[in-house]
Amino acid sequence: MPMIYRFNILAALKERGYNSTRIRNEKLMSESTLQKFRTGEMVSTDNITRLCKLLNCQPGDILEYVPDEKD
Repeated sequence: MPMIYRFNILAALKERGYNSTRIRNEKLMSESTLQKFRTGEMVSTDNITRLCKLLNCQPGDILEYVPDEKD
């Protein structure tokens, strides 16, 4: 997978006061999106946009391109 998260997304959200319960209760992100963050899977650009808003950052602060050995 050529794109990875630069840091632990859920830990960063927790530091900003957004734990899993609050995220679900306020319907900020779905449980499946939270699970994708837990497992390192990529999410939609809409979710990256929402994440940038919550963390007050840019997409490049969250994502990093790591070329495959094939590349």
